[in-house]
Parts: sequence; structure tokens; C-alpha cells
Amino acid sequence: MRLSLLAAAALGVAAVPVAARADETCNSPYMSGLIKGQEDYLYVWTLGVKGMGDGFDKMVTMDVNPASKKFGQVIAQVSVGKRGEAHHMGFSDDRRFLWAGGLDDSKIYVFDVHTDPARPKLVKTIDDFARRSGYVGPHTFYALPGRMLIGALSNDKDRGGVTGMAVYNSKGDFIAKHDMPTTNGGDGYGYDVAINPGKNAMLTSSFTGAVNYMTDLGKLIKDPAAMKQFGNTMVMWNLKSMQPEKVLSVPGAPLEIRWSLKEGDDWAITATALTSKIWLVKKDAGGAWQAREVATIGDPAKVPLPVDLSITADGKGLWVNTFMDGTTHYFDISNPEAPKETYSKRTGSQVNMVSQSWDGKRLYISSSLLANWDKKGAEDEQFVKLFAWDGKELKESFKVDFAKLKLGRAHHMKFGAAPGRSSADAGQGAVRVAGR
Repeated sequence: MRLSLLAAAALGVAAVPVAARADETCNSPYMSGLIKGQEDYLYVWTLGVKGMGDGFDKMVTMDVNPASKKFGQVIAQVSVGKRGEAHHMGFSDDRRFLWAGGLDDSKIYVFDVHTDPARPKLVKTIDDFARRSGYVGPHTFYALPGRMLIGALSNDKDRGGVTGMAVYNSKGDFIAKHDMPTTNGGDGYGYDVAINPGKNAMLTSSFTGAVNYMTDLGKLIKDPAAMKQFGNTMVMWNLKSMQPEKVLSVPGAPLEIRWSLKEGDDWAITATALTSKIWLVKKDAGGAWQAREVATIGDPAKVPLPVDLSITADGKGLWVNTFMDGTTHYFDISNPEAPKETYSKRTGSQVNMVSQSWDGKRLYISSSLLANWDKKGAEDEQFVKLFAWDGKELKESFKVDFAKLKLGRAHHMKFGAAPGRSSADAGQGAVRVAGR
């Protein structure tokens, strides 16, 4: 059964899937077809590198089931025929398709990952994103019932940070746009999108525009004017009306947003890239949403650059990757008001995305941030690594060298399952009363 967003709002319910035992903890709550048990495949949205293989952006599929003879190997790749700064992707609400975008050319690619999960197929290219919305840099792909909400990073006028969100239907047709607020403290910047249906709450964060993210990082850091062009806000939206309700001051470019998945929790967490802080977004005693700094990640003076987060399914733990020092940190957030770092490990010369299985036993890490921000020379590692986590230590299970295989720069990751292994295959998507 599937409800439209308007019907869900009218009935006071949300299309929220039953909790899974393996799928990632950062997916949209409207996504059905979650993986049950061990994931079989890892999809890696990969940036093309001129002179490396075909040089184009591509979807790379890895076999990650330990029971397979091809465990830890690349088993398929689909090139899109150009380089557009491949970055993030997200599943459709039925989990049958992966939408992936390019930050530079603003093209959106839709891959069928259901017909043959081991070999995704490019079935649609959407090239009207900038023309229809006025935004560029499609970044976050967040499933709504029958639709895809796409958060952008920039605009097609000055390629600065003022931007917004676009809504497409499942067929790939543009429906609507929603500008980020520029009044009442809003800076208009955008980055991530995360929804808590039970609280009718949609939270967005902010980064920087195309002029900055397409500039070499070394040059960018030396430009004082450019360094002032980063977002310093988060916005709490009314989900049903798609209207901003409150702008929260969160200086330092707040990036990924993670709502606690624990039943009854009503808080979210983020990290600021430039100031290396963890921030908590939670209602105060009066019922008003507030944001406040609750912890420090590494040594902010060294600008470790926290880039990705993964919250545990029970809402008690948080993984944070810091790009510059190549470190993966674990925070105990059983008290979200006072997170404590209890473990850290250098997992590469540079690390970016971190994807955690629902059971918390497996951690996948990729290396690339942005083509012009990755390190140079020997430190420009390009890999996907799998680590096993026993609650005390991360132990490397495999490393796949994307540069050696001439695939490109490994960025965003999503899990896949063999036919019959997910509730999408079994027709077990669920609708239940909203609430966490």
C-alpha cells in the first residue's frame, strides 16, 4: 500500500517502513523494501578522473556478502558517459531505483537496481533540473511517497550558495520548487534534508555554492572572501505545508543530519565542517526547536573537516569521519546532550562517507570528498573499505583500490540485496501511524 504525501498528511499517518536488520540508518523513513539481514551488494557512485579508465562518472557495484566467492570484488559498473562531479544518491520510495546526481552539470541519473540488483541499469537521465528549478548541484535525494525531494547546493545565476529544494514525481517529472529562506535569519544555503514524520518536522542544513565547491581546496582556503561564503544555518520546516518555520543559527557549515531512530526520540544531530563541532537539534522545555553545540570533534585548530555521520539504530552511538586527518571517530551519544568520543582510528589518508549496517556490525568507508578537494600525490587514496565492528575495535575486512582498478574516485555508497532478500521483493512495504 502507498499513500501520497497529501493523503498521508490528511490521514495523520506516514508511510514508514518496518525496522530492518541490515539496511543503512540514514535512509528516508518513507522507503519500503528494506534489506533483511546481510547486504549482498554495495553501490558506489564514483567520480570519473580524466585519463583513468574511460574517465567518466559511473555506478560501481561490489559484492559484499562474505558467503560469496566474489566477496570484496567489483562485479559491475555502469558509466554515464561524462564527468559531472558525481556526488550523492538516494533510493526511490519503493527501493527499486537509485537516483544519483552531479554537482557540476546538474544532471540526474536514475538506475534500476531491482530487475537485476547485481547489475544496475541506467534507465533515465533527467537534464532539466537547473532549467526547471533555477538550482544547480543536486545533492540530497530523499524519498517521499511517490516522489523524490532533491536538495541542491547552488543556483544558476551566480553559482553561489543561495538555493533550494525541488520535487519530482517517480516518473522523473518536475513538480515544484521550494527556496531556502533568506529572511528571518536565513542565509538561503542548502545541503542535507532529513525528516521526522511523527513530528511533522523536516530539517535542512547548509554548505556552499558551486563557485566554492568546484575550486581547488588549497586555493579556496587562502581566499578570505570565499571562506565567508559558507552556510551558518539550519532550517526547521513544517513538512505538511513545506514552509520554513524556524531558522537555527549553526555556524561553520552544518552538513549531514541524522534523526535518532529510537522510538520516542525527537532529536537530530549534525556536525559542522569548518568548526568541527557536534550540534544537537531538540525541542526546549517550551516546545520550541533549538540548536546547540554539544561536543568537539578532534582538534578544531587543525580543521579536521568532519564530512559524514552515521547514527546507530538505537540512537546511542555516532560515527564521524574527518577528511583531513583520515580518521573515523565513535561517539557515545546515549546522552545526546553530552556526546563522548570513546574510540577513533585512522582509516585512510583521506576519508569521506561512512555507511553503517543496521545491526551496527559493519562499517563501509569511502575516500573521495570532491574532485578539487581531494588530496594530492600519494595521499590521494581512492578506495572503499569494509570494517567489522565488535563494539571495541574496527578491523579491516577488505579494501578495494578504485585508482588501481581505474574506476575513479569512490564517493557515496548504498546497500543492495539479491532478489527475494528485501521487503520490496516480497511486497512487504508498510504503512503505520506516524511516530518514532
